[in-house]
Amino acid sequence: MNGKKRIIFHVDMDHFYTAVEERLRPELEGKPVIVGADPSGGEGRGVVSTSNYEARKFGVRSGMPISRAWKLCPQGVYLPVNMPLYVKVSDRIMTILREYGDKFEQWGIDEAFLDVTSKVDGYIEAEILAREIKKHILVREGLTCSVGVSCNKLIAKIASEMQKPDGLTIVKEENAEKFLASLPVRRLLWVGKKTEAALGVMGIATIGDLASHDPGELTEAFGVMGKQLYLMAHGIDNSEVEERTEIKSIGRDVTFQEDTDDFDFVLKTVDDLAEDVYNQVSSNQFYFKTVTIRVRYENFETHTHAKTLFFATDRLLDLTKTARGLMRPYLRPDRKIRLVGVRASNLMSVSNQKKLV
Repeated sequence: MNGKKRIIFHVDMDHFYTAVEERLRPELEGKPVIVGADPSGGEGRGVVSTSNYEARKFGVRSGMPISRAWKLCPQGVYLPVNMPLYVKVSDRIMTILREYGDKFEQWGIDEAFLDVTSKVDGYIEAEILAREIKKHILVREGLTCSVGVSCNKLIAKIASEMQKPDGLTIVKEENAEKFLASLPVRRLLWVGKKTEAALGVMGIATIGDLASHDPGELTEAFGVMGKQLYLMAHGIDNSEVEERTEIKSIGRDVTFQEDTDDFDFVLKTVDDLAEDVYNQVSSNQFYFKTVTIRVRYENFETHTHAKTLFFATDRLLDLTKTARGLMRPYLRPDRKIRLVGVRASNLMSVSNQKKLV
């Protein structure tokens, strides 16, 4: 492998939750499907977890309040999150993907990176391998995925988003900057609405604009993040695909489509996230002892707060009650919230009581 240039895959399942539901319910084909909270006739709280492409035609997006989704698409089919089912399907897909890479790194429940450098000789073989992976998942699970192929994780991830659903996009290292140049800066990791707006004030709309901007000005405006933005705009990412053999924690977070000071809505979202985390913990047969919440305000100020319980537990009530308690001090009338997250850690196996973390 010495001397060979890296080739990285990013495999991203297409609208995963709704795709799994549609596979089980053929009658949903062609209908707008939204997985998330109960809309309760437009009065429900909580957020959209996933919407299929039919629902997205009506403007329904992940992170949107379920009440807003109902107004946009009242004719949609609304389903509750079935996390145990999604975890089982995800586990089978990740087992397939592990077979193909020198290194494997799962990101969330429905995407993963593969380092295939020693498996292929150049991008022609990489394309053949990527198509084999897509076919394997389609035949075994009846689900489509989109694959980005490039020289690093950053570009591979952006590439996987380019031709969804069922896409395959290859970006060679020598074409990376040209590939990125015309894309909006929002395509870069960690660039949200506020950063996009701040860059816009500086005359930066595309990744190419960012790449040609004075790096000193970026650092002055954004601190250490400014330097990272400049490097990303040039397609530079030296991070490794990291094999993770143990589950250290299980968590979920959601970025709201609009910053909110509706704290009943925020707490309902915390409840929904806690239930999703609990279902994953339960599916993996774990007890947990530590609960962590994460909150990000509209100005991107981010806080995490954890509590370790006196006992290991597998009860949803313990997770929900603790997460709510940790969140309450951050519900400030003068601050809008853009992201919340819930995580369970200090995990123990139910079957053998072996402490994992």
